[in-house]
Amino acid sequence: MTPDWSDNQPIYRQLKDKVVSAIMDGSLIEGEALPSVRNVAVDLQINPLTASKAYQELVMDGLVEKRRGRGMFVIEGARDRLLEAERTRFIEDEWPRVVETIRRLGFDADELLKSSLSH
Repeated sequence: MTPDWSDNQPIYRQLKDKVVSAIMDGSLIEGEALPSVRNVAVDLQINPLTASKAYQELVMDGLVEKRRGRGMFVIEGARDRLLEAERTRFIEDEWPRVVETIRRLGFDADELLKSSLSH
């Protein structure tokens, strides 16, 4: 993870999003330990409380578990839950806009499939 923070949302939220992305893309696998709060804070040049807050939100979301004396670990099934939530969000939020754009531009399904297969 790199310390490239933006000003449009809190750093703890951005860190949480980085961990979620790492779980979704397979960089962090189920059962794997997350880097310690101390290490994350040093590596990303953030306050340890900020890192701790991000990790706590991951625990509350049921993606990570704290193992006393051992650290934080990605929970079994976390990636599947994240993918399912992202698919649902896409279908409910983004797909209707895509369908409306397709309709507005006058595309048909065959034309779109041929176009996508040629790229």
